[in-house]
Amino acid sequence: MEVSFNYGMPGLRIQYFLGPVWAKTNEQLKKQIVEGNNPINGKPVMKELVESLTKPLTAEEKKMGELKRDMGPATYTGTADELQQLFLEKRYTDFMPVILPTEEKVAEMLKATSHDPDEQLGRMNPGSEAGETWTYTVKTAAINAVMAGAKPEYFPVILALGSTGSTAINVSDNGFAAAAVINGDIRDEIGLNYEEGAVGPYAHANTAIGRAWNLLSINGGNCGKVGTTYMGTVGNAQNALATIMAENEEMSPFQPLSVRRGFQKGENIVTLFSGWGVLSAANWKVNAWGPDMNYPQIAKDIYAQQSPGLFGTVLILSPPIADFIADDGYDTVEKFTEFVTGGSAGGGFGGFGGPGKKPAGKPAGEPAGKPAGKPAGKPAAKFGGFGMGGNFHVIVTGASNNNYWMAGGLMPGRSVNIDEWR
Repeated sequence: MEVSFNYGMPGLRIQYFLGPVWAKTNEQLKKQIVEGNNPINGKPVMKELVESLTKPLTAEEKKMGELKRDMGPATYTGTADELQQLFLEKRYTDFMPVILPTEEKVAEMLKATSHDPDEQLGRMNPGSEAGETWTYTVKTAAINAVMAGAKPEYFPVILALGSTGSTAINVSDNGFAAAAVINGDIRDEIGLNYEEGAVGPYAHANTAIGRAWNLLSINGGNCGKVGTTYMGTVGNAQNALATIMAENEEMSPFQPLSVRRGFQKGENIVTLFSGWGVLSAANWKVNAWGPDMNYPQIAKDIYAQQSPGLFGTVLILSPPIADFIADDGYDTVEKFTEFVTGGSAGGGFGGFGGPGKKPAGKPAGEPAGKPAGKPAGKPAAKFGGFGMGGNFHVIVTGASNNNYWMAGGLMPGRSVNIDEWR
């Protein structure tokens, strides 16, 4: 219904039938859909469909118009408990309690950036025409950063994420996950965790930044409304909090992710990822445990199971696993990638140009184009993923207390310089 409203046709006739239709036999399609009933009102689908196509439009159905959004008042008043309940009812939250964004707290957050509070930070929609594209300002991001419990020193990272217009919560039936990897000295400056539990939520900076990205997606990007702008069939636990990782650059035998994407070592960079999500490599059938672990071959076998996949393969290696791989002769990610993929750098979702090719005329790490709707004068984001750098990616983070690591399907999108948002 939101789509028809957005296109100025609030009276558009819509036919519902029991889905999904793919993976069904012809007999199942006939019985469940052609001869089935509308799951909303119980009427026979085909009879209703014929009537919808042949019955003259009513005066109400002929009306044109658009769904108008009311931003509501600039401020609310009430007790703390009343405001928490109000935020829940109006769906301003992720259904967890928030820090109430008082004018004083928002003003304090805004001190962490030189950018004007009313500057348009970005544009976002849930990932399809199911939801409108909303715009939001630096102040909008500050409000959501306060709600997430972020400290002001985290705010440039949150602005960098918001500047991309990339949502942390996608509308897709798949319940896609979102993640970001941070490189540079800012890791220690704001207390990001890249040792024990690096991919987990138990570090304030990682948690608050991930939650702020989620809340900005909800309140600035029209995301996360179950039944309209969030349609995860079974959902995804990784949607509860966008995963924020900092690379353990000091203990990695490889160049940092940001350097491999064209930035200088030491630059404060955040790289966004999206896809199915990740899980412990111990869950993969090909990861046969024993006294002699061949980690490069295990990675190659996992890649073979995944590829060609919608979001390729990402490995999140703890430092000891990365060292095992380097000691086996793959002392750069490029050499390791060559072994794992057999030289194919393409594939994955949007692998433009086919295997082994980058977008024409764009060296790795350089912008592939200006982000849609990006206001003039904004710091430029570098692009990657979706055919740039292929469908195999390596992140090194975590501690060295055991030989555990993770693998899954995540594809990098944009990389953004954080310092440009101070």
